[in-house]
Amino acid sequence: MSEFDLLIRNVRVVSPNSSDVIDADIAVQEGKIAAIAPGIDAGLATRVVDGGGKLAFPGAVDGHQHWGIYNPLAEDAVSESRASAQGGVTTGITYMRTGQYYLNQGGPYAQFLPKVLEACEGKSYIDYAFHVAPMMKEHIDELPLIAKDFGITSFKIFMFYGGFGLHGASSSQREFLMIPDGESYDIAHFEFVMRGVQRLREQFPEYADEISLSLHCETAEIMRAYTAMVQNEGKLTGLEAYSAARPPHSEGLAISIASYLAHETALPTINLLHLSSAKALEAAMTMAKAFPHIDFRREVTIGHLLADFHTAANLGGKVNPPLRSAEDVEALWGHLIAGDIDWVVSDHACCKDEMKFGHEDRDDVFAAKSGFGGAEYLLPGLVGAGLKRGLSLQRIAQLVSWNPAQRYGLHDKGDLAVGFDADVVLVDPNHSQVIHAKDSESTQEYTPFEGFTLDATVTDTFVRGNQVLAGGQVTGTAEGAYIPRGPRR
Repeated sequence: MSEFDLLIRNVRVVSPNSSDVIDADIAVQEGKIAAIAPGIDAGLATRVVDGGGKLAFPGAVDGHQHWGIYNPLAEDAVSESRASAQGGVTTGITYMRTGQYYLNQGGPYAQFLPKVLEACEGKSYIDYAFHVAPMMKEHIDELPLIAKDFGITSFKIFMFYGGFGLHGASSSQREFLMIPDGESYDIAHFEFVMRGVQRLREQFPEYADEISLSLHCETAEIMRAYTAMVQNEGKLTGLEAYSAARPPHSEGLAISIASYLAHETALPTINLLHLSSAKALEAAMTMAKAFPHIDFRREVTIGHLLADFHTAANLGGKVNPPLRSAEDVEALWGHLIAGDIDWVVSDHACCKDEMKFGHEDRDDVFAAKSGFGGAEYLLPGLVGAGLKRGLSLQRIAQLVSWNPAQRYGLHDKGDLAVGFDADVVLVDPNHSQVIHAKDSESTQEYTPFEGFTLDATVTDTFVRGNQVLAGGQVTGTAEGAYIPRGPRR
């Protein structure tokens, strides 16, 4: 009888907890890493895979995805998980909320979340979890139930939703959000969400550090005024116009408001999402100094690191917050190198061509829908560009695996070490690839990165020892599992 189910031989093991990259083999038994050492006897394993001297990274924990936002959730769970595997993602955490898009349903999460779990069961090629957005008072009251019954311990606020639509100015926010008459999605609601999350931390002190609140920081009033200004002036076009319509100081102002509310409500676990500009990072770092008792975590996306509003291949690059200037891209990299960023994510939101551009003028950026996929490029994009800019392999593993896994309570994920889930990704740092939408497993027919060159390639992806990518091609069956956290772990 074999001692191991799988042996991945001849790899260079990268760990977020060691600066040493070691030549070794990785043995897997029952979905867990059983041994890491040079020269493990291949005769002890049922199956042997030769890693060919490639880098072995812990699987990426993509802490920001949006399965089901534009397409049926059950469909996205298949196709977008396959695309994720192409980018070295072995665990994806999807933001989920009531209201229009997603399941297009309001009401309590006690009725909503079972439908979410049912839609994904047995369909994903990677492991997955969820963040939940409390959209109304009832949802704040449900936080203990959401944690205990569904294993969800991370929550979200979309700060601009109170006065702005998903894609632009809107006069029907109550209908969009599906919230009751007499309630508002505004700064007061954000405060009460923070107080509710802090009460949850106090109710479950053993899980307090992994109970956190994430914020999409943009300011509706600034965006509304600047959108009208940019459109009336008509001087800018395309993605540059969209960036000007949602200016960077809108991010900075929202970050400042969110940070003071966290101080006021004594909520110390705050995640600032997809920071896109020098001004956003300036505000985030200023707030960290102003409120040192708050454990801020700062996130950027691979899209904002790879493209600016001039280099993106097409208007498919419309996203919230927008792609910014080349100077902002350099500022993000500067903060990444300096250690000011905690994790890098994809913000993957598959938006098919018909949905993205299903209107009369395909060149009107203000009419296009917001969001695009990108999980396929997460690990190869960061390895390829990061190594050139001086990021160490250890730091890359921290940014895509260890840090999000620790913050979000995925304690069996994020490292290549004995006892951890056997989420292993093989990366060839010497093999470049040119991005073409047709090569992606996503159902999105375009990409704003069309024609971009990535200076690294993911060749093989294993999820708890199940190989889901072999030689760059998705393989096997949908063995991904829902990962509950907190008191339901």
